[in-house]
Amino acid sequence: MQIIKGKNYEDISQKAAQFILKRIHENNRLTLGLATGGTPRRTYEYLIKDYENNHTSYQTVSSFNLDEYIGLAPSDPNSYHYYMYKQLFSKIDIPKDQIFLPNGLATDLANECLSYERKIKEYGGIDLQLLGIGENGHIGFNEPGTPFNQRTHVVSLTESTIEANARFFDSIDEVPRKAITVGIATILKSKEILLLVTGKSKQAALKRLIESNEVSEDFPASALRKHENVTIIADEEALSKLESS
Repeated sequence: MQIIKGKNYEDISQKAAQFILKRIHENNRLTLGLATGGTPRRTYEYLIKDYENNHTSYQTVSSFNLDEYIGLAPSDPNSYHYYMYKQLFSKIDIPKDQIFLPNGLATDLANECLSYERKIKEYGGIDLQLLGIGENGHIGFNEPGTPFNQRTHVVSLTESTIEANARFFDSIDEVPRKAITVGIATILKSKEILLLVTGKSKQAALKRLIESNEVSEDFPASALRKHENVTIIADEEALSKLESS
């Protein structure tokens, strides 16, 4: 794993955007794996700023999102469809038919998971997967105990993840209890992985990922130790508990 240190959230977001843009300029047919939540939001803002100032084109870029809540329509402000269009897609020139997210309203969820996997394979797999990490080590919505050989699947969210995501809803009771998520096996098939980590709340998870030799399904992020091309961009606060920091 390569670790890139940033001063703060602003700094790591700028570095992450530069990292992604470099890959787009190297391969204009890049297939991106994208994430939602608070961590990548500023990164997306920097990508938009670059698009406006430097006109980087996304016309031949494709994207697959990690996950989506079950039961939320794309028009729901709390859905990840809505998040991605608001935070990024509506402000760059990526074609809509090259944007893919799981369908949380699918009547046959098992088939939706299989179809999503087939579509990723059809595009040749993910070239660059953007990830965050949960306090309990989850990546995507792959919670502790998720088998490492799991591909796109339906997951029941843990109470800790529900509580962490409640800040985006009016009430914790509104947070969906299930989601579709790209599985760890699919994430590990990505050619390259970029993990963003920021803030005090992620100190313990980052320390465990970097300093422990464990590879355990009890700590989903530890699966990243099995991948040959992982870059971590983390800020000083997140890195402060590391022995080498």
